[in-house]
Amino acid sequence: MGIHRHKPKAHPFPRPGQVLRHLAAGVAAVLFVLPLYWAWVASLRQPGLPPPRTVEWWPAAPAWSNYLEIFRLVPMARYLLNSLLVVAVAVPLTLLVASLAGFGLSQLPAALRRRLFTVTVLLLMVPGMAVWLLRFRILQWLGLIDTLWALIVPALAGGSPLFVLLFFWAYRRVPDEVYESARLDGAGPLTLWARIAQPLAWSTTAAVAVLAFVLYWSDFTSPVLYLYRPESYTVAVGLQILNQMDSTNYPLLMAGAVMMALPAIALFLLVQRFFLRDLTISG
Repeated sequence: MGIHRHKPKAHPFPRPGQVLRHLAAGVAAVLFVLPLYWAWVASLRQPGLPPPRTVEWWPAAPAWSNYLEIFRLVPMARYLLNSLLVVAVAVPLTLLVASLAGFGLSQLPAALRRRLFTVTVLLLMVPGMAVWLLRFRILQWLGLIDTLWALIVPALAGGSPLFVLLFFWAYRRVPDEVYESARLDGAGPLTLWARIAQPLAWSTTAAVAVLAFVLYWSDFTSPVLYLYRPESYTVAVGLQILNQMDSTNYPLLMAGAVMMALPAIALFLLVQRFFLRDLTISG
């Protein structure tokens, strides 16, 4: 005689714990989205109006022309193109260099790995202004000052020590037995990185891509230091020029801020499904 096993009945209503978790997640999402929504609403106010004294959920007469006015006042289309060219080259370079550096760090002997890991963490504490002069001299020696390459070349160093550490942690989660088995089959270092380590670190790659995009897209200091011609400026500098032209025209300034934030938000929404699957990255 067969033994019949009864499946547990599903609860018709969600448990209180699930309700609280969803409620907390909803509240957190609203807290993050509200500032973006208010910035968008403020960008649609009539030009020249001061910020509202109370919460304004929607302007009485939306001024969609504010976004067109930005392109009339400053050559924002040129600035956007320059920024897109920079991130289109710098972000893939950063992913390549940081992932290779992180993989190399993860494959070193334990003693040497600990020392280099400590050095990498210490590099995170070095302020960016400490390397401005040295970077300027290097770019000047290479003849890259006043070109967009001055904003791209730092990607050859991995962009930030944080990116290297993120890839290092991702590759260290792969069991050593997997690498050893591939080595026994004749796989070299580049094959290990391309065929084994990197396919298992797509969540980290997506996270670093977003962080690198924001790093280069919102960079204001580097264009000011290394670019002299107005036609080489990026969107971050263009927004500052708009602020200097009329610092009290808040609707136009907010329209510029929204326009600058939209690409980063769109990229996050595009790749979030990759790294939100990984609890270590989403945490």
